[in-house]
Amino acid sequence: MNLQDTMYNWLSIKVVANQRQSDQAAQDTYEFFHELLTEDHLVSDLKVEVSHDYYVVHYRQNGEEDSKKFPVELIEALLTSIENEPKYNHQ
Repeated sequence: MNLQDTMYNWLSIKVVANQRQSDQAAQDTYEFFHELLTEDHLVSDLKVEVSHDYYVVHYRQNGEEDSKKFPVELIEALLTSIENEPKYNHQ
């Protein structure tokens, strides 16, 4: 999986995991994508900035600082889908 896709998946599940802290599957999936970023893509110093329209992920890779920008509605789509599915909300 390329860096862009890995970061998109990591950020999407990070939003879910932050909102659903008792959801073990979300926590495990977040850890999986975090490992992919740090071990496979050698990314470090991950920081997320949120504005009205975008999530911006700042990071270091190969000693260089970089960032990637994702639209809020794209990143929050997974959380919205989960919250709208009754079988995932029987808490």
